[in-house]
Amino acid sequence: MVNVSGKSFYVLSLDFDPSVVHISEPKHKLTEPSKSLQENVCSRHDELMKMFCRTDQQCICYLCSVGEHKGHDAVSAAAERADRQRHAQQETEVSRVKELQEKLEQEITELRRKDGELEQLSNSEDHIHFLHSYPSWSALSESPHSPRINTRPLRYFEDVAAAVSELGDKLQGVLKDKWTDVSLRVTEVEVLLSQPEPKSRADFLKHSRKITLDPNTPITQLSLSEGGRKVTVTDQHQPYSDHPERFTGWFQVLSRESLTGCCYWEVEWRGRAVSIAVAYRNISRAGWGNDCGFGYNDRSWALDCPESSRVGVYLDHRAGILSFYSVSDTMTLLHRVRTRFTQPLHAGLCVYNTGDAAEFSSLK
Repeated sequence: MVNVSGKSFYVLSLDFDPSVVHISEPKHKLTEPSKSLQENVCSRHDELMKMFCRTDQQCICYLCSVGEHKGHDAVSAAAERADRQRHAQQETEVSRVKELQEKLEQEITELRRKDGELEQLSNSEDHIHFLHSYPSWSALSESPHSPRINTRPLRYFEDVAAAVSELGDKLQGVLKDKWTDVSLRVTEVEVLLSQPEPKSRADFLKHSRKITLDPNTPITQLSLSEGGRKVTVTDQHQPYSDHPERFTGWFQVLSRESLTGCCYWEVEWRGRAVSIAVAYRNISRAGWGNDCGFGYNDRSWALDCPESSRVGVYLDHRAGILSFYSVSDTMTLLHRVRTRFTQPLHAGLCVYNTGDAAEFSSLK
């Protein structure tokens, strides 16, 4: 109690501790200030318009929905907005799909024109004209159709998307068969115009290639030596590392070098049996199936060697010619293959019995 001007007063003293003061969060959600707040307020009831009357196509407040708009088709403003956005997106997708259809039809028309030109080129009897015209069409061998057009339509347009996809498939196939015919014709013409096969060993040696064996390809019972030119069958497994290109069933090995153009090489061997081969790099490797064995599939060609201990191999890749010769004082043809090679080739050897060996000769 204190005395002021003859009057007594009681004073209540409070100790304030800010650490125990709690400030409650506001119970309502804060939103960005509206630039047109008056447009969002119902002029009749002075309430925010949060609903939309589809019957009268206008925004309303909740009092309107139970008053003059009672019984009308009314939804929330957010739902109406989402529905309209979905509809606008639908129209955009329809327009885009129609545009793609028109583009595909134009490309198909152009490819049909080219198909006619290819037909004339394929039927031409003038070899020189054919080879002069061929380079302008060679790009088709890499991509015999226009770039595929991918569409990602909404679920409403699955039928339209299927139609566009079908057009795209037709677009891809328009020139496929025709290009195959023309490519085969190219091979025939190139064979006709290719240089004649050598006759003497000296002529063959002009095309000689150094061949070495790829250590990632032999089965583990094969040992490589002589700088990678010789392979021998052993009774012990070699410490090769695991590799996806290693043969695991057939006693085979492939060369490092890929072979195109005109090439010649010779193979010497000792033992009871050896196969001399060429193969595509993508020949299968695992197991004893025919898809792995040299000469048993459409990815390789092989000769099971006769008694001759030296065989020469001549390859004219462009002309599709593969010839095997017995090499002595003269070149004696053993076998010739005429085909169409679609990939670079690799020389191969297959030896079967322990102690047997084969070697790519060092030619000078």
